[in-house]
Amino acid sequence: MSHTGTPRRPDILVIHTDQQSATALSCAGSRDLRTPGLDRLASQGVRFEAAYCTQPLCTPSRASMATGLMPHECGCVRNGVGITEGLRPQGYGRILAEAGYQCFYGGKWHVPEIAMPAANDHGFQVICGFNDAQLADAAIGCLARLAAQGPSERAPFLMVASFDNPHNICEWGRAMPLPWGGIGEPPKTADCPNLPANFAPAPFEPEVIRLEQAAHWGIYPYRERSPEDWRQLRWAYSRLVEKVDADIRRILEALETRGLAENTVVIFCSDHGDGQGAHQWNQKSVLFEESIRVPLLIRAPGCRPGGIDTSHLVSTGLDLLPTLCDYAGVPVPAGRRGLSLRPLVSADAAPPAAWRTALCVETRFDGDRGYQSTGRALRTGRHKYTVYDRGRYREQLVDLVDDPGEMTNLAVESCFGDLLNDCRRKLARELRATQDPFRVPA
Repeated sequence: MSHTGTPRRPDILVIHTDQQSATALSCAGSRDLRTPGLDRLASQGVRFEAAYCTQPLCTPSRASMATGLMPHECGCVRNGVGITEGLRPQGYGRILAEAGYQCFYGGKWHVPEIAMPAANDHGFQVICGFNDAQLADAAIGCLARLAAQGPSERAPFLMVASFDNPHNICEWGRAMPLPWGGIGEPPKTADCPNLPANFAPAPFEPEVIRLEQAAHWGIYPYRERSPEDWRQLRWAYSRLVEKVDADIRRILEALETRGLAENTVVIFCSDHGDGQGAHQWNQKSVLFEESIRVPLLIRAPGCRPGGIDTSHLVSTGLDLLPTLCDYAGVPVPAGRRGLSLRPLVSADAAPPAAWRTALCVETRFDGDRGYQSTGRALRTGRHKYTVYDRGRYREQLVDLVDDPGEMTNLAVESCFGDLLNDCRRKLARELRATQDPFRVPA
């Protein structure tokens, strides 16, 4: 109970990483790394296997999660721009702060400032700047201060701990110093992770992918590297995931030792994924699964421990805000199309009578050397349709059940013409719902 005698609302801890793919968890089956911190969280809650970002780029994805809108709706389709002024009061920090939550933010913000400004209109008190080396200690210190107050004497809290790693794979791939500490030298090739089965670019791949890769040589330096180099890159990526997992583990342990875990909703997700060498792609922006599918774990009071949700399509950008509002007991702002994940997490909740049957992901290749190509992906229960705005084979259609590596483009086969047209219509309908100006082929 709260100090007013009303049922106490839960505390909420949101943990973000940057550029972590859905498969970059040992509990998701990876043999290349160990993530005991996140594995334990998954064993205590629910892991979502079909969770997608709204755009595989830092600022757009983070702005989307903050507002519950698609990137083009909130004015953030590239890095370096902020949320449209009129939408800033509708971010989840302001919503929960105005509903009586103490809201704390530490780490990477990047919307557009790399760190959340101390004086901000997002509803947060800043506990740490952009610094992975200090973030865990800052979060643990804040938890200690909150625990000392006693649950009946304080307002509920929302804390966001937003880590940069494993984003440091960008610096590692460019032979730059790692800002949050080194990971050592890679071992001999035989001791590095092997290449993924979909390492080679597929026939009939959208042409624009390689045009952008060649133009942005500073972002994609591995375009002409050897297979041995790619294996070392994959080794480094795994070590960076393990590095951030160790910090996350410390925060989660502090939540337990301070007696706060029982009434705290914990949500973990990444802003987007990383190519990890699949399709000979490092970084993000492209609409392959490795870049757009993200890890999502939720532990909450009354949740299903060890649950794995494989059947519900989740959009982290659209669904995070409604989920937070649901747990906090506050209304969702008008115009949001996202869905609360709480019914999928709760052990005693009936499954939702209806859920989305498709979701959309958008992209724009950022940077000043390329073509700023744009694209959209439609994920349905079984299939995925991707279309870019230019180039040969700009449409791609894959069966993710039979072809999870996206190696066979069904869009070039006439026998799949009806399915292709159906996906075009579904994507066009999704785009009309948000006034997205992207044009789908007729």
